[in-house]
Amino acid sequence: MSEFAFKARELDSGDELAPKRAEFVLDEVVYLDGNSLGALPVSVPGRVEDVVRRQWGELRIRSWEESGWWTAPERIGDRIAPLVGAEAGQIVVGDSTSVNVFKALVGAVRLAGEGRDEILVDATTFPTDGYIAESAARLTGRTLRPVTPAEVPSALSDRTAAVLLNHVDYRTGRLHDLPGLTSAVHAAGALAVWDLCHSAGALPVGLDEHGVDLAVGCTYKYLNGGPGSPAYLYVRRDLQDRFDSPLPGWNSHAEPFGMRTEYAPAPGALRGRVGTPDILSMLALEAALDVWDGVSIEAVRTKSLALTDFFLECVAEYVPQDRVESLTPAAHEHRGSQVALRCDDAGEVMKRLIDQNVVGDFRHPDILRFGFTPLYVSFTDVERAARVLGEVVAA
Repeated sequence: MSEFAFKARELDSGDELAPKRAEFVLDEVVYLDGNSLGALPVSVPGRVEDVVRRQWGELRIRSWEESGWWTAPERIGDRIAPLVGAEAGQIVVGDSTSVNVFKALVGAVRLAGEGRDEILVDATTFPTDGYIAESAARLTGRTLRPVTPAEVPSALSDRTAAVLLNHVDYRTGRLHDLPGLTSAVHAAGALAVWDLCHSAGALPVGLDEHGVDLAVGCTYKYLNGGPGSPAYLYVRRDLQDRFDSPLPGWNSHAEPFGMRTEYAPAPGALRGRVGTPDILSMLALEAALDVWDGVSIEAVRTKSLALTDFFLECVAEYVPQDRVESLTPAAHEHRGSQVALRCDDAGEVMKRLIDQNVVGDFRHPDILRFGFTPLYVSFTDVERAARVLGEVVAA
């Protein structure tokens, strides 16, 4: 047994989150792609079967009330809330991340009011956020200005209405300064909208603590909600009565069954709803969130940093020098829960890793991405992944 394999066993023996691993379907695969799609929690198939066979098959339409279908968006939102540092009543689940980015950004511009004619967007963002921001700017008659997160403080002015930023860069795993940037945005009189797709469930966010205005996120990555599981929208409590969604629907009406021709928004975060909830995916997500019972997000962060530190150590030991280059910041305060390695033939390398049951992913043109989900990734997994990577690139 190598020195690093021995160290992995020692680290696993002291891991307080290790029992959570048994709550996921993992087989013999080293799964380091939870930053794209989380692993399947063992409780989900049974819950989905009950929803399909009993709630839908037997109770049918009665389940909207008797099975709690109608209240699922806000009920599940309240379960996500502690994972992103929010009190209950501020998150509603539903729609896709893209749809929620649109709602949040247009809503933020409307909250900013007249006289502010510019939107700032993270120039390094996931492409969809940029597309949505461009559309929101056209819709609201604002100018869109792409800037890097580091450039935001100097780009802010009395023209700025809203700023759309990613908490963690999806390619490099860089963690951006949510508290500092939110404070700077507020000092300029603008509103901050954060995309939490690559941070929720991996590290503390502190939405309430840091006064974030609006936030969105998906649930199929670190929250393990399943492919295409619904996203969520956070609207800070003191903004809710003024939040003017660009997508009003019957589900967000104050009297949804009144079928009135004039729209009157529901109180609170409920006005973030639009149409009929996707019940099958939503209740699968609700079951998946059971794995978070008794888990501290601070403990998750501690393990996340230990996993990524250990992976980088193992890569330095096993991978031939100069064969890969880490794009992920070494400093903990700037690191999310993934490691991105630049590699000349990254696409082919990742195919070979997957053939050997080490699953990460590839981002064009030359990035190997490895996501570390602390609830089910072990230190033994990390050592094996780095060792196999070394064998593959050496070959």
